[in-house]
Amino acid sequence: MNKIVPSLWFADNNCEEAINYYIKVFPNSTLDDVTYYPDEKLDEHFEGMTGKILTAVFHLNGQKFMALDGGPYFRFNEAISFTIECADQAEIDYYWEKLSHVPEAEQCGWVKDKFGMSWQIIPKNMGELTRTPNQVQAMMKMKKIDIAELEAAK
Repeated sequence: MNKIVPSLWFADNNCEEAINYYIKVFPNSTLDDVTYYPDEKLDEHFEGMTGKILTAVFHLNGQKFMALDGGPYFRFNEAISFTIECADQAEIDYYWEKLSHVPEAEQCGWVKDKFGMSWQIIPKNMGELTRTPNQVQAMMKMKKIDIAELEAAK
């Protein structure tokens, strides 16, 4: 059981699309439970939300998340991101291809996906790969992290 569960508020009523996408991207992922907003005809507080997600519980590679379609009041921003620690360059390349949708937001392993969520796609040994000033300078020039280039920058 996770002690801390991230909860995601989708502002563009695309929660279900996002969850289904993430479940395809990450291995060992499941959609565990979904509750939809009630019919707006029964309660005017839910106007325009019929069929949208009130709450969803899902796991991405074993990490539990909650999510909802919350409307346009709050949006994701770079103050919160999720870090994906990758075993090798192939895994970095895989997640980069799946999650990078805003090229102008890319820097030092950070990407923004098509739902506005920020991700850090880095090698598991990032600390070892950024020990010298040359390695840090090399990393600062990168969009997608290149392990071989960081190793060569020692």
